[in-house]
Amino acid sequence: MTTICVDVMGADKEPEELLRGVEQALSADPDLEVLVAGDAGVVEPFCASHARARALVTTEVISMSEHPAQAVRQKKDASIVRAAAAVRAGEADGLFSAGSTGAVLTAATFGVGRLKGVKRPALSLPFPGVSGKSTVFLDMGANADVKPDVLVQFAHMGRAYARAVMGVAEPRVGLLCNGSEDTKGSEMALAYHAALEAGDCGFAGNAEGTDILAGTFDVIVADGFTGNVALKSIEGTGKFVLSRLKAAMGASLTNKLGMALLRDALRSMATELSGDEYGGAVLLGLRAPVVKGHGATSARAVCQGTLAAAAAVRAGLTEKVAAACDLSR
Repeated sequence: MTTICVDVMGADKEPEELLRGVEQALSADPDLEVLVAGDAGVVEPFCASHARARALVTTEVISMSEHPAQAVRQKKDASIVRAAAAVRAGEADGLFSAGSTGAVLTAATFGVGRLKGVKRPALSLPFPGVSGKSTVFLDMGANADVKPDVLVQFAHMGRAYARAVMGVAEPRVGLLCNGSEDTKGSEMALAYHAALEAGDCGFAGNAEGTDILAGTFDVIVADGFTGNVALKSIEGTGKFVLSRLKAAMGASLTNKLGMALLRDALRSMATELSGDEYGGAVLLGLRAPVVKGHGATSARAVCQGTLAAAAAVRAGLTEKVAAACDLSR
């Protein structure tokens, strides 16, 4: 039985929405057990009515507006802090939370703990590609500034993820840059390029922004500042396209009929770009799988995120990342 701790507090949605996702995950996976972290009035009734759910009662919540590091230090009984501690103590094999990104990163890094040799954990998400092949993209915001050797380690961790979760035998790594030529980029980008070339990490050259959704590479690496800007740009573009299509739908009867025929395909595209199919981003480099969902998450995303954490445990993702980081030292 695989046990995943799910933090149902601190997201933009009410805890009941997250509990619906936990319920769906339990129904989908008979070998899954969930440790549900949150207020007694929220988690105890749910766990009492679900055989494979156990309550981790907490009394504090870290909100989206609080300073993450300060809140994690001061609120020892916050749901995300207790959830991370439960994983470290062996009460759960992995963690899912849709709370404050900063709080999840801080609590998980210090609570679950980093793997030996990992300099910085990185947020990673597989993006769908027009080629039909997904691309592992990291770092998406955990580390705004990183040195070249850290980016090489991101490449090793991304390759371990691509092998363990996506089944890619020899993942090809690209560096997100403003051109495919080796000479393109800022001074830091050129330093990243040189380090990746020498890093024995499957480096295949620079990747442009268009490559993220093209499936050209198996893994694309960037510092967290660049990666987060790219992520938000993709999300914003998806919302813009869908809003324009919705507006066009009311322009004529022909448009309405066309949109009706395309509705399922458009919903599928929106779901892929939102990350709901994967449930969220995986924080690589920790002693156990940690999946960070969107604050405005849906029940389906909570379900998928919980299942993704369980799948990562069963695939030995942590062990594969640890082995990859040993190679990169």
